[in-house]
Amino acid sequence: MSTNTTSEQTAFLLDEKCFWHGGGNYAMLCPVGGLVQPFVSGGLPEAPETKRRLKNLIDVTGLANELVLSGAAPASIEDLLRVHPRPYLDEFKSLSDSNGGELGLRTPFGPGAFEIAAQSVGLVTQAVRGVAAGRYRNAYALSRPPGHHCLPEWPNGFCLMANIAIAVEAAIADKLVERVAVVDWDVHHGNGTETIFYDRPDVLTISIHQDRCYPHDSGFVEQMGEGRGMGANMNIPLPPGCGHQTYLEAMERLVIPKLRAFDADLVVVACGFDASGVDPLSRMLCTAETFREMTKMLMQTCDGRFVAAHEGGYSELYVPFCGHAILEEMSGSRIHAEDPLKTRLNNQQPDQKTQQFQSSVITEMVSHFS
Repeated sequence: MSTNTTSEQTAFLLDEKCFWHGGGNYAMLCPVGGLVQPFVSGGLPEAPETKRRLKNLIDVTGLANELVLSGAAPASIEDLLRVHPRPYLDEFKSLSDSNGGELGLRTPFGPGAFEIAAQSVGLVTQAVRGVAAGRYRNAYALSRPPGHHCLPEWPNGFCLMANIAIAVEAAIADKLVERVAVVDWDVHHGNGTETIFYDRPDVLTISIHQDRCYPHDSGFVEQMGEGRGMGANMNIPLPPGCGHQTYLEAMERLVIPKLRAFDADLVVVACGFDASGVDPLSRMLCTAETFREMTKMLMQTCDGRFVAAHEGGYSELYVPFCGHAILEEMSGSRIHAEDPLKTRLNNQQPDQKTQQFQSSVITEMVSHFS
């Protein structure tokens, strides 16, 4: 791994142990048994291959040679306790030390999962601290298990610890930042991050997601924060079928103005690729170019200094190309990985009439937040 770092480089943080997290005997979202037949490959859709294949792709194209590849120490108990209460951590650790188990909803795990989850948090925390301290221009944390659904005492949606929230709290505690914005473009609502900061005026949380995909009972435009945090939470629920143009319109008309008004010291992206047109857990039509363009828009807004923390995305074929596109943009590299699904997904974008409807949904939200 490269150890030569300058403040103008892009860091890529990873750890082999994060690929070793396992979710038990599931077929998609259903426990195996009764009438549910196991898959040949087995397991949950939140599997290591999407992440490992992203690392493989940047190796093969040579992009890895232009990044600062780094590991990170696992998150400390002190860092974890800023978000998760001791009883939750103790219960998780106890199950992890035995034979694994499940806490909350759709969060099965095997032995050693506590340490792997702490490692995932550590990658995001190191990325946030590194960018906030000026060691890197920006950074990508290949974190796994993901974190944006995890509440302080209740994990769900494959998320066992609140990676981004813990990292943000650590940077604030270290006095590296005072105001942070979290932009979550994972296709599922970032309910955990929202909950943790819902009454906080110093952390802006924005979630662009498929309406009522997961969780089905959160992520509505009316949920704007409470108390001193009123107005510091923005939900952008989009109807199924939205693609490239609608996502860019949502960024341009809703996300970017909100970020400019908030004036954060740092932007952290909950970087899920499950809004892609071939993801098994969503019904959106984004392309690798969509994620590239959204990254470019954020870089122009925050002077390029932001952190991307890997979240969802379950297409083993397509996640690597979406991630590569983001890393190309973050690093300014001329190395390009040609999108193998570009023609197919471009041909499947919404027609003019559907696009007009989707644009009208965004217009209603603009009026709501005005």
